[in-house]
Amino acid sequence: MADSSFDIVSKVDHMETQNAMGQAQKEIAQRYDFKNVGASIDFSGEKILIKANAEERAKAVLEVFEQKLIKRGISLRSLDAGEPFQSGKEVRIEATMKNGISSEDAKKIAKIIREEGPKSIKSQIQGDELRVQSKSRDDLQAVIALLKGKDLDVALQFVNMR
Repeated sequence: MADSSFDIVSKVDHMETQNAMGQAQKEIAQRYDFKNVGASIDFSGEKILIKANAEERAKAVLEVFEQKLIKRGISLRSLDAGEPFQSGKEVRIEATMKNGISSEDAKKIAKIIREEGPKSIKSQIQGDELRVQSKSRDDLQAVIALLKGKDLDVALQFVNMR
């Protein structure tokens, strides 16, 4: 009997992110507390740029965007927001959406599987994803449950179950 396997990935749906961005922009344009404070949020390539005339307002814009991401089903672990910084007369926050599992995170996940998972499990790092194999599908499901229970720095999805 062939081995069963699945892949562990960390991908963000680009379209859902853009939808959340559009909803956040609408709300910022309509809310009274954002009037005349220069509050805005823009998406340029891979970076998300938040601007306002005060640090509290910039953080409030980031909070609105985070709420929209949650409503669209995107984990906040995928959002990497920097610290607010002064740029001229405005305060800016730069953020990015994390895509893929970094090599150190992949090593941490593989170590957790090796130490706490069933003994028949084999895992290997393939670029920015992890392939997990076993003869038993029950062992694979145990690994998924184990990783869902852990508090990791990345949002994980489990795909290609065979």
